[in-house]
Amino acid sequence: MRASISPASSVFRFLRAISSRKTGLIAFVIGLLAISTAMAGQWLPLGKDGVHDPRSPAVKQLQQPRDALSKLTPDTPGNQVRWVQALEKGEITPREKLYPQTEVRKLDRDIILDVNGGMPAVRFPHRQHTEWLDCKNCHDGIFKMRTGETKISMFLILQGEQCGVCHGAVAFPLTECMRCHSISKQPGRKPEMPAAINPQMHQPTGTGQ
Repeated sequence: MRASISPASSVFRFLRAISSRKTGLIAFVIGLLAISTAMAGQWLPLGKDGVHDPRSPAVKQLQQPRDALSKLTPDTPGNQVRWVQALEKGEITPREKLYPQTEVRKLDRDIILDVNGGMPAVRFPHRQHTEWLDCKNCHDGIFKMRTGETKISMFLILQGEQCGVCHGAVAFPLTECMRCHSISKQPGRKPEMPAAINPQMHQPTGTGQ
């Protein structure tokens, strides 16, 4: 558990409390999340993370975040792990299935979302998600299977719904806007996938660190 988790959790509680006031709220919340990201320091011991009960003997039996995460490919925001690269480098090997009869489905297809919004369009890479998530984790509960059938809302995402179910909890946080909004828009033209895509960064090659 990172030091940045508790401030972010407070933000989401505040967001739910005033969810009826949408004017300027998204920008305000993004600003608070950026502050919490800047506050991210070292991994807190479980007994001091504000989540686990330090009086419980079970805390001593659990692996400390530093012991588990410090060996993985580093990132700067959130829990400071670049999970896609850690997977591709073999630093982690998620179990694909619990039962032998379970069909493992992976999809190597990128789609473009948020075509009409004011931000750059979103590139959603299926491969990086289906390497460790089954299709049923998202379809048809969180998102409809057909592209465009689900109205994706940044307001809902900031409340921990849609993409926010994972991003900000385990995956990189919502302060990293350009990791998703990475496809530039040209007036009068439909956004297209750039030829030079860096799949590890979710950005065109050369635009990330």
